[in-house]
Order: sequence, then C-alpha cells, then structure tokens
Amino acid sequence: MHTIKQQLHTYCKQYVQERLETIEQIIRSCKNDLNSETKSSAGDKHETGRAMIQLEMEKAGQQLASVQQMQLVISKINPENTTDLVCLGSLVRLKIGTYYIGIAAGQIALNNQTYFGISTHSPIGKLLLGKKQGDIIPFQGKQMEVLELL
Repeated sequence: MHTIKQQLHTYCKQYVQERLETIEQIIRSCKNDLNSETKSSAGDKHETGRAMIQLEMEKAGQQLASVQQMQLVISKINPENTTDLVCLGSLVRLKIGTYYIGIAAGQIALNNQTYFGISTHSPIGKLLLGKKQGDIIPFQGKQMEVLELL
C-alpha cells in the first residue's frame, strides 16, 4: 500500500514526464518545419515564417529548461522521509487545503481528496518552509495554522 505522499510523488513524476514529452514533440515539430521551409519567390514571407518557427523553438527551449528543473527537484524528494519541519517533499494540511511541497503541479485529485502540488518558490511554499505543526502563517490576509504534517 502506497502512502499518499508516495502517490503524490508518482503523480508529480508522471506530470513532469508528460510535459517533457510534449515539449520534445514541439521541438521536433519546429525542427521539421524549419527544415521543410523552402525558399519561395516571396522572400519576406519565407524569412517571417522562419523567424516565427525560431521564436517557437526558443519558447519551447525555455519550457524544456523549466521542466528539467522540475525533474531535478522531484529527484531530490524521498516520499518516505518524514520530518517535524516543512521541507521539500512535505505534505502539509491547512484549513484551506493540503499541500505537497515539490513542484508546481496544480490541483491533484487522489482517493476522492484534493491536494495542491506547489513549489518551494510559490508564495505559500515560501511561507511554509521551515514551519512545524501548530505554527501560524499569514496568507491572503488571513492567519493560517499548520494543522498537520503528513
């Protein structure tokens, strides 16, 4: 039986892998488009098309770097570790929701429960780091208590 932290960790790994595959497909497609872009009598149109493809490739390259950073973060997490302080890999329950500290994966539905995959760089992630059960953090104009570290 996998713990919820193990399930969330697996979900995040799959999330990153799917994003990586999508970006790699975009890059392959752009390279193919760039290679098949032929010189026509309308030289300006040709150059504009190539420039747009180059922009798409640059954007995909930036996304690729971001996803590779996510992979690195996920690889540092051992979902079996438990600590008394919020850190990378922690599962933290607040009144407003339960947060998995790892990568920005958004809302995650598992076992009829909703969790939020957040990075340590997110506003709430920064506030939670180093906190322990019972600590209070100010968030969105409210005082939030760390109810539980799972």
